[in-house]
Amino acid sequence: MNYKLVADSSANVFSMSGVAYASVPMKIITTQAEYVDDPNLDIAAMVDTIKVTKGKSGTSCPNVHDWLQAFSGGDRIFAVTITSNLSGSHASATQAAADYEAANPGAKVCVIDSLSAGPELGLILDKLQQWIAEGRAYEQMVEDIQAYQSHTHLAFSLESLTNLARNGRVNPAVAKIAGVLGIRVMGVASEVGTLEPLHKCRGEKKAIETIADEMRKRGYNGGRVKIAHCFNENAAQTLKAMILTGWPEADVTVEPCTALCSFYAERGGMLVGFEDQNAM
Repeated sequence: MNYKLVADSSANVFSMSGVAYASVPMKIITTQAEYVDDPNLDIAAMVDTIKVTKGKSGTSCPNVHDWLQAFSGGDRIFAVTITSNLSGSHASATQAAADYEAANPGAKVCVIDSLSAGPELGLILDKLQQWIAEGRAYEQMVEDIQAYQSHTHLAFSLESLTNLARNGRVNPAVAKIAGVLGIRVMGVASEVGTLEPLHKCRGEKKAIETIADEMRKRGYNGGRVKIAHCFNENAAQTLKAMILTGWPEADVTVEPCTALCSFYAERGGMLVGFEDQNAM
């Protein structure tokens, strides 16, 4: 039985060890350029160019063909997508799954709507990888991953919400606050997969402390954490140290944002995926 994990590039994961894996690239499109979210992209140049680019900018999700190519070679496949409330990636993956199963009798594809983005998808992928290595049955994993997903969360801290506002992801009035007099917006991914701003924090130190407080409120108690940052490793490492002070045995990783997450997080932004105390 050939297991394969697949995710769109919002997952911030380009490769995995010990399991067949494929990343399906999303695209960032401006009036002047198109950027493909793959390992070859100069993300710093993209972020800086988009910041000064006039006119509209947005993102494009993978199409059905892109997903079908990524499924190739697998007969038990898990496909993890960015929240369906922010992108059509999940719809494309679902159609591709039906087409793939029809063309490959006996193959099974489980499409997972993460209701999130970035490092929370990474947590889901890591859990699936763990279960595959343990030899857990496919049908059991399909059931268990839904339960696990209900105990993972995403928090964020952003210095700028310009790109999110331009694409209708947040209220423009809220976006105007970010970056003014050092204000950072801290929020979470809601239960339905939308971005929910919660706090206006003056300064980075306060933003980091607020993330840690919100993690505790949502049941964090030493579980796994993935911190993705857009050219702000100092803040990510500060949050990591804060978490480890309270939970020295916690598994906390820090990683840079890939292109899709960098586009929405913008320079200085941080995304935090974490497990609550009831995670499997």
